[in-house]
Amino acid sequence: MTTGLSLRAEERRRQALATLDAAEQARLGQFFTPHRAARLIAALPRLPESGTLRILDPGAGSGSLTAALVERVLTEAPGLSVEVVAVEVDPQVAEYLSATLRDCEGTACEAGISLTASVVVGDFIELRSGIAHQSLEGEPFDVVIMNPPYAKLAAGSAHRKGVRALGVDCPNLYAAFLALGTDALRPGGQLVAITPRSFANGPYFEQFRRFLLRALAIDRLHIFESRSTVFADTGVLQENIVFSATRDGEREKVMLTVSSGHTDTAVEHVVDYTDIVRPGDLHQFLRISAGDADTAVAELMASMPCTLPELRIQASTGRVVDFRSRDNLLTEPEPGCLPLIYPGNVRNGVVEWPRAIGKAQGFAVLADKDEKLLVPAGCYVLVKRFSAKEERRRIVAAVWNPETGGDTRVAFENHLNVFHSNGTGLDLEMAVGLSYWLNSSAVDRFFRTFSGHTQVNATDLRSLRYPTIAALRSLGHRRAPCLPDQDSIDTLVQEYLLGEKHDG
Repeated sequence: MTTGLSLRAEERRRQALATLDAAEQARLGQFFTPHRAARLIAALPRLPESGTLRILDPGAGSGSLTAALVERVLTEAPGLSVEVVAVEVDPQVAEYLSATLRDCEGTACEAGISLTASVVVGDFIELRSGIAHQSLEGEPFDVVIMNPPYAKLAAGSAHRKGVRALGVDCPNLYAAFLALGTDALRPGGQLVAITPRSFANGPYFEQFRRFLLRALAIDRLHIFESRSTVFADTGVLQENIVFSATRDGEREKVMLTVSSGHTDTAVEHVVDYTDIVRPGDLHQFLRISAGDADTAVAELMASMPCTLPELRIQASTGRVVDFRSRDNLLTEPEPGCLPLIYPGNVRNGVVEWPRAIGKAQGFAVLADKDEKLLVPAGCYVLVKRFSAKEERRRIVAAVWNPETGGDTRVAFENHLNVFHSNGTGLDLEMAVGLSYWLNSSAVDRFFRTFSGHTQVNATDLRSLRYPTIAALRSLGHRRAPCLPDQDSIDTLVQEYLLGEKHDG
């Protein structure tokens, strides 16, 4: 049955987008779902053949997701009765949502299917957490389908405090919507959502991941290889995933599908649940591979013999937070000052200092407390915490070499991760070998399986496995820190580390 519901909802989506004020749209995190993406998302939940299906669409926008799911029910499960509750915070957008739900009711009636739909105009977080006088309490839902808003939540905000009542801290709106949507499900109910991939790793979302993965078993994950196509007409550049998960479900297998955008044919493969969430992983990272190549890299990385503690190496963030140390910062190095290193000093595997990057290049010690912001003279490996969008790799590593930077204490800015040995430097061979390893395509590809954003945290680096000390020194032996081209890096890593050649 072709009902045209999705296409008519798409026209209302476009009309609603045209009415939005840009500043208000950014404040509310409004990015409405295109109809092709809506159909992909609506295809994920399992549909029973009979009975009543209760659907919650929080942050419903103009109703694209509800329309796509109802259209699928009319086609695939005409024996169902359907109850829809759609929540929208913007009264102006809610008018378009109401029109979409009336269309759903009318189309279902023509097909002889019972469908009731209601629009709730209000803030979903306030309604569900009990902040508002009105609430969304009542019978739990069989399906919660959502494209949640994307915006940060201040630590002291009423919204963030309201969600904490569930026992979870959510640093932004989409995490809060996922947590409250999960809480609204019956046992066996399904959550289906399109979200940024950023919650998959990092300490920022760790408590939220624990809550989500304790309550839900992931059934299916869809990965978009392109960051720009899904919400192309809203200007969003974001790595998104679509996932479905069952409350209190079985944790056995996960269907992974991959496409460039929402219109491309997807490649499918099935993996064990433990490939996605590894038993014993204290951080509860989601490791999302995009196919056999990613799986092979994951297996390769898992075979690496060492953790950082076994290498007697630590990874920490740089100690200098520049806005807290304004009096210490010198635009140009002066006699008696010490080097101050920013991500902009990192180039092609080495640290160029001083360098005209619009950032201070000197650090002056003015008081005893400033000494704590320095590290001793020595050789360190630095990794940018934020890689630029145009950079080929997520992990961008370089060597601070005292032979070229000066045999002196040094200050590393907070947007750098620093590999060190108990607060002191590494030997040069070890540092160069570690830099080559971190800059390899194998590490980059593996890192992308559990990270959906450009941030690289020290926690992420600690979670990786590494070659042996002997292998890293062998790779770095008599080799300049300055990096060759990517193919040469990968060839050397394959020869010296992955091929277990350690003859130096």
